[in-house]
Amino acid sequence: MELYAGEALPQSRTSAILSHLSNLNPSPDIIFLQEVSRPSLEFLLGDERIRDAWFSSEMNSKNWGGYSFATVTLLSKARFSGSARIGPVWRVNFQSKFGRDALCCDIFLPTLGSASGEGEDEERVRLVNVHLDSLAVVPSCRPHQLATMASTLRSAERGLVAGDFNPVLPEDKTLVEENGLVDAWQELRDGEDGFTWGIDGKQAYPPNRMDKVALLGLVVRDIEVMDPGTVVEPGVGDAGQGDDH
Repeated sequence: MELYAGEALPQSRTSAILSHLSNLNPSPDIIFLQEVSRPSLEFLLGDERIRDAWFSSEMNSKNWGGYSFATVTLLSKARFSGSARIGPVWRVNFQSKFGRDALCCDIFLPTLGSASGEGEDEERVRLVNVHLDSLAVVPSCRPHQLATMASTLRSAERGLVAGDFNPVLPEDKTLVEENGLVDAWQELRDGEDGFTWGIDGKQAYPPNRMDKVALLGLVVRDIEVMDPGTVVEPGVGDAGQGDDH
């Protein structure tokens, strides 16, 4: 989910998104956020809902260098405080015209019939949160970026890469398959648009499925696009969508 760092009222918008996610049933175990601004991160880390229920990949924005926004991964404390556990968390720098990177995390899940959740009775799943390069810039760095992440998944044997893929050039349409990954949306809803951006008709470009989930060694059970909703600021009126896409 992209928070859109350039939008106004980052705290109000971030709070609205947290409220929406908190009311989902079943509750998510993993949340990938993209384009989280420094004010939004400060709000996230200070919010009791996050502090009480989630592990955050970020303690602060020191690892962001001079960039004004980055990716953030949240992992449920309820899910990852027992037999399921969190492994290392790291960032992978790749070729980018916009200073983008990939936020990686390994989780370890108990195998069926396992009670300990340690050693040989657990399986590693690699999670990769991405915001690939934006715009129709040629040559594009996105083929290299996704190839790098596919290689990272293969080294773990199973996992997923998800987030904003920015597929705005013809070559982007087949990048997932060319890298030996499974597009979760196409696997279950092939033929459906699944637009995650531009659905309100206010953008200069046509609607697009900007956001994707690509899998390796995993089976997708269900997938849907959430309504972005709107944020209303008292005395201001409609302040825009809660998330960009």
